[in-house]
This record gives sequence, C-alpha cells and structure tokens, in this order.
Amino acid sequence: MKNQQTIRQVVTKDSLLAALSAVGARSGMVIEVHSSLSALGYVAGGARTVVDALMELCGDSGTILMPMQTGDNTDPSGWENPPVDPSLWQVLRDNTPPYHPENTDIQYMGAIPENFRHRNGVVYSGHPSLSYAAWGKYARLLCNRQSIHFPLAEESPTARLYELRGHVLLIGTGYDKCTCMHLAEYRTDCRPIRVDCAAAAEGEENRWRKYLDLALDNSEFEKIGAIMEKKGMVRRTMLNNCPVSFFSAVDAIDEATEYFEKTVVYDLYR
Repeated sequence: MKNQQTIRQVVTKDSLLAALSAVGARSGMVIEVHSSLSALGYVAGGARTVVDALMELCGDSGTILMPMQTGDNTDPSGWENPPVDPSLWQVLRDNTPPYHPENTDIQYMGAIPENFRHRNGVVYSGHPSLSYAAWGKYARLLCNRQSIHFPLAEESPTARLYELRGHVLLIGTGYDKCTCMHLAEYRTDCRPIRVDCAAAAEGEENRWRKYLDLALDNSEFEKIGAIMEKKGMVRRTMLNNCPVSFFSAVDAIDEATEYFEKTVVYDLYR
C-alpha cells in the first residue's frame, strides 16, 4: 500500500472567495487568471469549485479570461521538452489533427482552465497555438479578432485586457506565467522575429499554417514581478500554503515595457 499523507487542510469555495476578497478582487472586474490546482492542496470539489468561485466573484458584470495554449499544436521540429527525432517530424505533421477550441488538448495549462473552457457561455479567441477563453460581460470583446500573426500583440485578448484596465490573478503560480507581460515584448521590439507553425482548422483538411511571431521569453518576468512588489503594486495573501497574488494588468505591462526598454539590447527591428 502507498504511504499517503493525511489531508489536514481543505480549500472550499468560501475560503477561496475570502482569499480573493482579501487581495482586492471584486465583482465586475475583468480578470486574467493563472492557476495551479495542485498548489492549492486538497480542494473540495476540485477544479469545478475553483471555477465556480471565480464566476461567483465576477458576477454578470465581470469577466474571466484564461490562456488556452496548445503547446502540442506546433511544428515538432522546434520541440525541446522533449525534442523529437527528425525521422518522426513528418509522421507527427501528418497525424496531428486540426485545431479545435474545445477538443484540442491543453494538457500543459492545468485542470482549472480545462474545466473553465467547457462552461456555458465561454467563448474562444481561436488561435491554433496561443488561444484564450473568456466568460462574462466582455468575453466576446476580449476574444474577437485575435491575429494569426504576432498573436499576443496589439490584436490579442491581452491588448484588450490592457484597454479595459483589467487585472491579473495568480493562484499558486509565479509571475513567469503572467501571459499579459508578453505584450511588453511586442511594444519594445526586444525580441527577434521567427516563423511558427500550427495545424489550423480549415474544413476537414489538416493544413499546417505558418505564422509570424516573436521569440517570446518569460525568463525575466519574475524580476519584473519583484519590482512591482517593491513598488506596492501587488496584493498578496496565503490560502493554506498556496500564495494568491492580484495586480493591475496595466501596471504589469507598463512595468515590463519599462524594464525591457532599459535592459534588453535588440535594435535590429526597431
């Protein structure tokens, strides 16, 4: 028999709502959520309880936004974790089904986004590799017209989040998961341009579609988050042993933009 530890702490919907209130999350806000179910420990009701709490918090006048990145729907020649033997590249290309917002795996995003994307009223932005799902008052505005090229730039849910002066909620995750900070990389032209590829949904054909993007890099996001904390921009609490952080998306993107302008030397595309 496995030697399993006794459950000594439980997260409930009420305790989660109390933690969200403690960091300043309120009804009517537009909130980009990044979460780790395992970081919460034992949750009564699992991912369903977390999503229920978020929807109850935001209410009919609020909006929830979550990234739905489909990391497996990319060209296998660029895979690194793990890499793929070149002899299998074409096999994977021929057998990867076209992107579908409700059925394509988001296995690297976690159980909470998986539960969220199947809720009634959720809409999708539709990018085959870097899509979003949203629910609530501004869901369609956030997910409308995400560009196939440079998908996290000015024609993206992230840019609409900035315009709506939304917020970011981190439940058990670090700043490296804060997708909205990528907008600063586009605004500062601090990364080289590259060509990516994904199996896009076009009829019944499995058509690999190339698109332009930057070589995005989240390795500096933790430093940016630390700067925000020093400036008092982040409200934090603990839910049992799980950290919960809440801050303005505008603050995060502006701080990241300033950071990249000062620290990254990349002028080729300026």
